[in-house]
Amino acid sequence: MPATDVTKEQVFAALREIEDPEVGTNLVDLGLIYEVDTTEAGVVKIEMTTTTRFCPASAFIIEAVKTRVGTIAGVGEVVIDLVYEPPWSAEMATLFSFKQPSVKITVGRKP
Repeated sequence: MPATDVTKEQVFAALREIEDPEVGTNLVDLGLIYEVDTTEAGVVKIEMTTTTRFCPASAFIIEAVKTRVGTIAGVGEVVIDLVYEPPWSAEMATLFSFKQPSVKITVGRKP
């Protein structure tokens, strides 16, 4: 597959397979991916952040991103730009990204 066939959609799909190990939500829905660019030379550039500036999982997350995106056909190099502006906040996450505790609902009359 020529490098020009690598799409942002493919990259985002791959990134959705990677969960933040502390939060348990994928990187895209958590709002950690700010920008994705692909080049004709097969280079994928990803601007992203972590939930905190000194996140202990930063190295793990970066390596997971490089490894997973690097498996997409046509990708020759993955370049990560870890940024902290704008700072991440929970409002950046999608509505259903956080795992909700299960709620039991009972329908019927009270005895």
